[in-house]
Amino acid sequence: MGGTLPGMEFVPASRSSVSDHVFGQVRDAILAGVYAPDSALPSERDLAAVFEVNRHAVREALRRLQQLGLVRVAQGGATRVLDWRLHAGLDLAMALTAEPGSHQQRVLPFDTLVRDVLEMRACLGADAARLCAERAPQEAREAVLAAVEAYAGAGPDLDRMGEANVALWRAIIIGGGNVAYLLAFNSLVGGALAVGRVPAARRTAELLDVAGHRRLGAHIAAGDPAAAEAQARALLNAPITHPREREIDA
Repeated sequence: MGGTLPGMEFVPASRSSVSDHVFGQVRDAILAGVYAPDSALPSERDLAAVFEVNRHAVREALRRLQQLGLVRVAQGGATRVLDWRLHAGLDLAMALTAEPGSHQQRVLPFDTLVRDVLEMRACLGADAARLCAERAPQEAREAVLAAVEAYAGAGPDLDRMGEANVALWRAIIIGGGNVAYLLAFNSLVGGALAVGRVPAARRTAELLDVAGHRRLGAHIAAGDPAAAEAQARALLNAPITHPREREIDA
């Protein structure tokens, strides 16, 4: 049997991962607006009672919520809810796409979140390709061409192509020399959104377009920033503009 707190009914935790359970449900309650910004969460004691877990599990869940920018934990005081629109970062998007919860019915629909991250990825990748074509040293251009061929040789196994595609984009971003782009890319890869946890039907068109990736590599090798940017954008927009699976000649 479960318990209730003002404004929300929670489900007791399974014994497999009690901290994850508390974290996920409180996170979703915050995102759904059950607890407004600057309001106080129930005490550790109350949360432990309603979830039927020990306070250590609650404390760990609150620590993770604080890391995501959803709450501020005060030693000896109330845990206050933060406005995620002001305080949360990419880690929140990664957490939500890795484990969709009730938030998808309210504030952050899962499909919309995937689309938004794909749009950000397309913008980042297109500009990274431009920078790589514009200022990469010769060895970086050669690394991109080698990565293109490694990706092409992985076909038609989509899992292997996906891994090789990550390596290709990493080579492009490193060639562009933008550290902030590289860190953002690492966040996307860590959240399995670069070519990972995006639904297969939205990835196939992009991953099977070997010819398009070879054109991208050629534009970078030739030092043509405009063409590289346009080709990268065309590739990375495929999961957004053509969400259903389609075949592309390689």
